[in-house]
Amino acid sequence: MAISMALHETASRINQFYRLTKPRVVSLIVFTAVIGMFMAVPGVVPLDILLLGTIGIALVAGAAAALNCLVEQKMDAVMARTKGRPLPQGKVSVPETLFFLMVVGGTGLFILYEWVNELTMWLTLGTFVGYAIIYTVILKPLTPQNIVIGGASGAMPPVLGWTAVTGEIASDALLLFLIIFAWTPPHFWALALYRKNEYASIGMPMLPVTHGDQFTKLQVLLYTVILCVVTFLPYVTQMSGMIYLVSSTILNGIFMYYAIEIYRNYSDQLAREAFRYSILYLALLFVALLVDHYFFF
Repeated sequence: MAISMALHETASRINQFYRLTKPRVVSLIVFTAVIGMFMAVPGVVPLDILLLGTIGIALVAGAAAALNCLVEQKMDAVMARTKGRPLPQGKVSVPETLFFLMVVGGTGLFILYEWVNELTMWLTLGTFVGYAIIYTVILKPLTPQNIVIGGASGAMPPVLGWTAVTGEIASDALLLFLIIFAWTPPHFWALALYRKNEYASIGMPMLPVTHGDQFTKLQVLLYTVILCVVTFLPYVTQMSGMIYLVSSTILNGIFMYYAIEIYRNYSDQLAREAFRYSILYLALLFVALLVDHYFFF
């Protein structure tokens, strides 16, 4: 009985640290990084680079998420969406979180430096600093444009995957970056619209709080238009073919429907649906890129 309880307690503790890494967010980050790896080569990605690059990027992304949880623990305790996280619940302590993120992040950087390449390690470190420090600590509480500026860090994973395989940054990798960069504002502002009161209660200057719903709805629409234009660039530059073009057209049509409806007939339910769709949209868009890439190989 005592052994069983000890194992249960250990498993529970491990799970709390795992939750610090925001696994659902990190899974999308890692997914786009892996797509970047496959898009970088005409054939098969070397297995060692695929595994070690993925592990290294995932560990550093998890460490950045843990630092985000640490910095925002007081705000997380107020918001319904985040109050169940380990730090606000007292499941883990501040020193434990610091130690955890340093070990996890340091291990990820070491793996990238030692077994992938130096450029990927430095770019991943820069992404960590951009997200966990520049975005979380500086931009997020300072400006309603935090999502736009800070989106650069969130758009880096496919570039990291690309450089992990090739050791260099290519123009096609920057197109993948640009897609996620353009996707980030309508994705997060849809969330901000139906979470406006929570952001206002903690003094976070999200766009609906500082500029109102109508302005934010217009920005969602305009950035969705920009996103749709940007997503056609891989076809225009001949990076991808008809499979991607047809897929992106359908996905963009659905996204535009949500953006237009949010602008014309807003409801919190519609914004929730748009936010959830935006996650599926990005995943399917990158799947289309991958399928098209190997179909024409």
